Amino acid sequence: MKPKNETEKIILGVDPGTQIMGYGVLLVKGNEVTILQFGIIRLSKYAGHELRLKKIFDRIVQIIDEFNPDEMALEAPFYGKNVQSMLKLGRAQGVAMAAALSRDIPITEYMPKKVKQSVTGNGNASKEQVASMMKTLLKFETKPEFLDATDALAVALCHHYSKRSPRGSNSSWVKFLQENPGRVMGDSDQRKPSGK
Repeated sequence: MKPKNETEKIILGVDPGTQIMGYGVLLVKGNEVTILQFGIIRLSKYAGHELRLKKIFDRIVQIIDEFNPDEMALEAPFYGKNVQSMLKLGRAQGVAMAAALSRDIPITEYMPKKVKQSVTGNGNASKEQVASMMKTLLKFETKPEFLDATDALAVALCHHYSKRSPRGSNSSWVKFLQENPGRVMGDSDQRKPSGK
């Protein structure tokens, strides 16, 4: 991919999932936002959870290498009653984050209500309403087979709106790591026993 000029930014949006993971890549030039690509990563065809995690990592790295995004935005998992489902979803999100970090891409998380509020004006909007708004705002005709793809576009667009606002977003992992160097331990670090 050719180098971007200084006024351009590419945002990768990801809607984590354990059966289907949505992704969307947006190009921002000033106030103009266009889609470079969006789609899904089908994970249900892989029998083991570990194989699904490997597929997520490999495919996200492939997308990053192809489009060279400046930033990644992820939808944070919502809290559900099924602990096993939450654990698997958290792992899927973590692997997507690890793929971005392996390429030094800054990551920001957004709660589902924040994404919906940002792009539709309604924090309780349905997936169908989000998809409809994405078609209007980003001017595309093709109806995606799965709404996970338009959800991912919505996460990327929410990120763009958030960064454009004077307050910005304070949930960037890179910012967290910079501000809390002692809170994250490397492989070679060893924990000291507390109180001894």
